Amino acid sequence: MFEKSKAIDAYIAKSADFAKPILNHIRELVHKTCPEAEEKMKWSFPHFDYKGEMMCSMAAFKQHAVLNFWKAALMKDPVLIENARSETAMGHLGRITSLKDLPADKKLAAWIKEAMLLNDKGIKLPARKIPEVKKEIIVPEFFMKAIKKNKKAWQNFESFAYSHRKEYIQWITEAKTEPTRLKRLTTAIEWIEAGKGRNWKYEKK
Repeated sequence: MFEKSKAIDAYIAKSADFAKPILNHIRELVHKTCPEAEEKMKWSFPHFDYKGEMMCSMAAFKQHAVLNFWKAALMKDPVLIENARSETAMGHLGRITSLKDLPADKKLAAWIKEAMLLNDKGIKLPARKIPEVKKEIIVPEFFMKAIKKNKKAWQNFESFAYSHRKEYIQWITEAKTEPTRLKRLTTAIEWIEAGKGRNWKYEKK
């Protein structure tokens, strides 16, 4: 007999009536197929871990329940793979509103065994690529007009890293008086023409 989580007992008890038999059935089948599965509540819904890693999870909503496999994208079933990639809130098996919506126990058990095997082999999900956000900096018009008069300085400024450009703009715009701002502007253009960063004096040679 598997060790039940009181938190998951409470979760199922609070679920809508239609969802209770669905959640109980999934729970029993997971433990029947994988006696070593550990029950845990993560992100406020039930998870089943195996060999120290997440294997699958289930959740109940107002009108439907869902079942997800943590490594569905690495499993063989094309439906699981496609649903894992789509990242919808429907779950890897779509909306489950009754026991009839669940696959046959034999098929579901085969998926659980496949998920177990991935954990047994220590296969990890590939790291998700974070889209690179293009950084932009607002260049004051007075600075643009001044630096464009010096072709080399303008070319160097455009080729500078974002951080270098930002340092110059901040240094100039943070001047508290007009004379100081103009002095910094003149100095900055000279340094930029020479290909120097704002803090070039402190850079290691």
